[in-house]
Amino acid sequence: MPFSLLISYRIKIFFILPTYLLNSSFSNYDNMGVKLTALVEGRAITLDELFDKQIAIDAFNWIYQFLSIIRQKDGQPLQDSQGRVTSHLTGLFYRTLRVMEAGIKPVYVFDGEPPEFKKEVAAKRRDIRAEAVKEWKEALAKGEYAEARKYAMRSSTITDEIIEDCKKLLDAMGVPCVQAPSEGEALCSVMARKNDAYAVATQDYDSLLFGAPRLIRNLSITGKRRRGKDYIDVKPEIIILSEVLEKLDINHDQLIILGILAGTDYDPEGVAGYGPKKALDLVRQKKTLKSVLKEVVWDFSVSAEEIFDFFSNPTESTYTIEFRELDPEAVKKILCDEHDFSVDRIDSALKKLDEEKKAGQKSLQKWF
Repeated sequence: MPFSLLISYRIKIFFILPTYLLNSSFSNYDNMGVKLTALVEGRAITLDELFDKQIAIDAFNWIYQFLSIIRQKDGQPLQDSQGRVTSHLTGLFYRTLRVMEAGIKPVYVFDGEPPEFKKEVAAKRRDIRAEAVKEWKEALAKGEYAEARKYAMRSSTITDEIIEDCKKLLDAMGVPCVQAPSEGEALCSVMARKNDAYAVATQDYDSLLFGAPRLIRNLSITGKRRRGKDYIDVKPEIIILSEVLEKLDINHDQLIILGILAGTDYDPEGVAGYGPKKALDLVRQKKTLKSVLKEVVWDFSVSAEEIFDFFSNPTESTYTIEFRELDPEAVKKILCDEHDFSVDRIDSALKKLDEEKKAGQKSLQKWF
């Protein structure tokens, strides 16, 4: 695509970004993490309910979203004039602004080294992405653009360059970044357990297994999204761990066991023949991991005990959380000077934030 047309396309994407995000399929990352959708139900909330609250955000979860769905019609991600991907910067900038405008204090937590027993799963996912790239190119060659875009979404990869891009932008926006020693979602949950964060923001349910007292899904997203051929209403929702345990009539250890049976990132398929509901029945009957394992065939290279321990004792880490005022010039240098974003669009977004600050609107009174 010619650079002039790419810039025009990017401007359009900037303008309709929230709708674009909502009307795209989320299946690429909804299928990751522990499979508890059939059992866990959240309560719809408004962003006003989160005013002045510190939220730990699973950075990789959001970045994967942006890389997957912010794409051109043929599946190509947005790029600058040097061919560098910018989809993640588009999503991160606008979603973070919206969160800030609501008076929410975001803290982005980035993944570190995955546990050793996840490497086999990670290798399989790399193979899946490589196959998706191949199918994407084949669909493009046939002129099948809808199919091409579907495969392209499955090919998303977070690189070191993308991570550094995100950290630089967040630093310019005055938003703190925390580096986790292992899984970002685990440290998010530790922060929430220690009251350094009110809740964990992610699409996955893993944070409940890690012991986060509150999980927020669909943060800053409202409207409709496509699921298959249908559209469903999407609103931010909060899930309270204590309410989940009470409703399911189990304790936290048993929730972890349930998750392991149904499937997690470390045993993705789960135990054969056990979906969430059947797993719940077994956990209620047998109570402990040792008793449950006597009833099932465990056919994974990693032991169930090791996965259980990883969830029940998430690795802690020393971290510093410091909020600073947004630096407009630093933001524009990154987005406009380095990556060819529309100056007018970025100025307009920053002006809106500045005007709300000066007007003393409730949503920003305590942010600065």
